Amino acid sequence: MSITNLEPKTIWQHFDAINAIPRASTKEEEITQFMIAFGKSLNLETTVDDIGNVIINKPGTKGKENNRTVVLQGHTDMVHQKEPNSNFNFDTQGIKMFVDGDWVKAKETTLGADNGIGVAAIMAVLSSNDLEHPPIEALFTVDEEMGMTGAMALTKKQLKGSFLLNLDSEEDDMITIGCAGGVDVMIDGSYDTELLDAKKYSLFQIKLSGLTGGHSGVEIHLNQANGIIVLAECLDDLFSKTGCRLHSVNVGTLTNVIPRNGWAIVAVEKDKRDVFSQAFAAIAEKLKNKYHATDADLKLEFSKTESTTAVLDVQTQNQLVKAILVTPNGVYSMTEGIADLVQTSNNIAILHIGEGRFHAACHTRSSVDSERDELAGKIKDCFSFAEVKEVGPYPGWEPRPNSELLSLTMKCYEELNGEIPIVKSIHAGLECGILSGTYPNMQMVSFGPNIFGAHSPEERLQISSTQKFWKLLTKLLKQLE
Repeated sequence: MSITNLEPKTIWQHFDAINAIPRASTKEEEITQFMIAFGKSLNLETTVDDIGNVIINKPGTKGKENNRTVVLQGHTDMVHQKEPNSNFNFDTQGIKMFVDGDWVKAKETTLGADNGIGVAAIMAVLSSNDLEHPPIEALFTVDEEMGMTGAMALTKKQLKGSFLLNLDSEEDDMITIGCAGGVDVMIDGSYDTELLDAKKYSLFQIKLSGLTGGHSGVEIHLNQANGIIVLAECLDDLFSKTGCRLHSVNVGTLTNVIPRNGWAIVAVEKDKRDVFSQAFAAIAEKLKNKYHATDADLKLEFSKTESTTAVLDVQTQNQLVKAILVTPNGVYSMTEGIADLVQTSNNIAILHIGEGRFHAACHTRSSVDSERDELAGKIKDCFSFAEVKEVGPYPGWEPRPNSELLSLTMKCYEELNGEIPIVKSIHAGLECGILSGTYPNMQMVSFGPNIFGAHSPEERLQISSTQKFWKLLTKLLKQLE
């Protein structure tokens, strides 16, 4: 079944259209031009700023022309992740979607429901001729996933709305009113290489695959295996038991993704091949048992490979692995007085080592700026031998539990579903944190359909939940004054 035949058809048709367009963070040129053309095709006032944010204005429907303006907001970029053996090209191909029962999924890649389904819903409102709504400013931001630079670039004069509906949440029974801020911690350095005697050493690639991965904010509390930590544990054990030398490492691509797979290349003395094989089998089994509850498909394997025998100096290889193992990863603290809400966390997201250079990156999140800075400081201490800097800090979103908009959203939800929605802050970052600073008088809430496995190839979007989300959005627009 094609997703364009799902109900409500207008949302799914728009979702299908934008998912045909490559739209990685910082590579939104094509989707930006598509959104400009879309607005103009509807004869609506359409503007684009220097960074690529698109704003489409639609007047209120009859009787609502003079109501307060509502901003409908979503981001056009998506996280690009694929299965290790996939040859999918995100730069040239559109997402290959399919229907599986009550779910829409993608073949071998992320689906892009984060935040494509929110964007599609806004497009459905703009293209509708029969929905009641107040004046609308539809805001489509760029680069939310990598740095929120689109939201950061907005000026106070660009939006005039009184309300903002952010359509970038992922649980359909929840209204979000707050979120964590964050910062990327970048670690860089160099090392001296040592050229080993190729006659005495063999090179082996250690390959890690099968981890669950996922969103480094929404799913950080699940204690899933982190690919960098797993490989570091493996390497640390092999260094001590076999004396093998580190050649290179490649794990992770984006700071907001829990790394799922990767590889390392090590040089092993040829007369220690059996010792290495036995030690590897033991540590692989140990790690599989350690993470079996969260990552049952974890797989570690090694195979002979060909490369130069230029390896890291012993001091640097040990420093790097030890630093990774002592760096705080996962939940750092929980929020007092609010059940199950992470306050501060860190995700070790990227590790690239080779050819005399190393680069690592973490994403540190917190709803408390001072604790975010404290954790970033601890990461710096762990990598005291490297250059460490903080990049792209963004603020959290302070909850306003008594706002008029929240009360109306809750009322609409209860009337539609016969139950009171969950109202809470989340540990993920939302652009509302930045937008609430630029537009302090604008009331904001965030909601959306059920999306599971975001930022991983397991991402899936629930069809019935999307219908529930659409009903809430259209009812709320009808009642806003």
